[in-house]
Amino acid sequence: MDCKNFERFDMAKPPVRTKWYLRPVTIMLSLPDVWKHRAKITKVRTEGLKPPYVLLCNHNAFMDFKVATKAIYPSRANYVVAIDGFIGREKLLRNVGCICKRKFTNDIVLVRQLSQVIKNGDIAVIYPEARYSLCGTTAVLPESLGKLCKLLKVPVVTMICHGHHVNSPFWNLHDRGIKPTEAEMTCIFTPEELAKTPVDEINQRIVEMFQYDDFAWQKERGIETKYKGHAEGLHKVLYQCPECGTEFRMNSKGMKLFCEACGASWTISPLSELSRDAENSAPAAEKAAAAADAKAKLADTAGFDFTHIPDWYEWERANVRAEVEAGTYSSGDLEVHVDSLPNARKFVRLGNGTMRHDMTGFHVSGTDDEGNPFSMEIAAKTQYSVHIEYEYLGKYGDCVDLNTLEDTWYTYPHGRDFAITKMALATEELYFHYRRQDGKKCKPGLA
Repeated sequence: MDCKNFERFDMAKPPVRTKWYLRPVTIMLSLPDVWKHRAKITKVRTEGLKPPYVLLCNHNAFMDFKVATKAIYPSRANYVVAIDGFIGREKLLRNVGCICKRKFTNDIVLVRQLSQVIKNGDIAVIYPEARYSLCGTTAVLPESLGKLCKLLKVPVVTMICHGHHVNSPFWNLHDRGIKPTEAEMTCIFTPEELAKTPVDEINQRIVEMFQYDDFAWQKERGIETKYKGHAEGLHKVLYQCPECGTEFRMNSKGMKLFCEACGASWTISPLSELSRDAENSAPAAEKAAAAADAKAKLADTAGFDFTHIPDWYEWERANVRAEVEAGTYSSGDLEVHVDSLPNARKFVRLGNGTMRHDMTGFHVSGTDDEGNPFSMEIAAKTQYSVHIEYEYLGKYGDCVDLNTLEDTWYTYPHGRDFAITKMALATEELYFHYRRQDGKKCKPGLA
């Protein structure tokens, strides 16, 4: 089987203006959840704002789309959407105004399509983080945003939603009934302001607007969740134990997060704060000794608040960064099976193989059922982030999706000696590592 023979998604097809008969449908599908969560939308500097304009939104859950639809209705908009969103419904999504994008690729065709959206007099809705936030905080933004805004020459508006991650986190999509949620829709540049503002300053302003922390927001407002499986899935993000340093042996159940290597455990509160369980404060001597070497190489836990989920996540990042700077980072060779998504019809099984993520990037190779080889190489220097999925579609487990301009491979590692979250962190840290080596500036929040 040669995956090159499959018909490819037509990425160059011009964007469709939302069909008139679908506009009321989009708002009717959005309002029930908007009302259920009593979403509060605050608008700033939007007096007299009319399309066309660029709307930059943060990305925490599918609820983001519904709130954005409510905020801009009845105006027409085109949304940039990943290709897997089109599976089995390409015609519908095109007709409601969606534009297909393969994640984390440099796609000049998309720029032309967004320019056409603006020429049509509509709103270009972009989720520049390009993935759901893993722990309710800002993901890296592409440095090309400033140039894109300059090119389009229309108002730039941000929409930052709060509460969507803690309501339905990426690691456990169960709706926790968080309410009220909040969103701020802010015009940060008029066309006149854009014209006189340097690209670097445009980027800086966008990064400033995109600073958010859903868990801090929840705590500040005292909004509790009563979901009894509140911690389940959290080990997908918090994959490393701060007590013994062991990776890939964290687990969760109910309201508990725990380490299977040393026995340490934490309880999550209704405000999503973690507290260390005293009864497990002293791990068994043999387990502690086995993890001593690992812990000696870890970033100092001082300065990290392990009751706060994003702090634990950033401690893991610090550990990954240390591996990258030492030149030792590697996932090792992992057995995988690979599905391809050349078009929007369905996934195509390529076959079984191996994946390795190391200092040079991603390397995937294997053989299909007919004995034909397949491979993909993505250099670390060229990829500033990567999209991952936890328990994707409830079928095959966690996966890393790797993109070219023509294909997307959903790569599923086998076993448990890995964490796709670590691969995501390493992808970002490797990219910035090589930028620094090349003498390029690493600007906060940008890639």
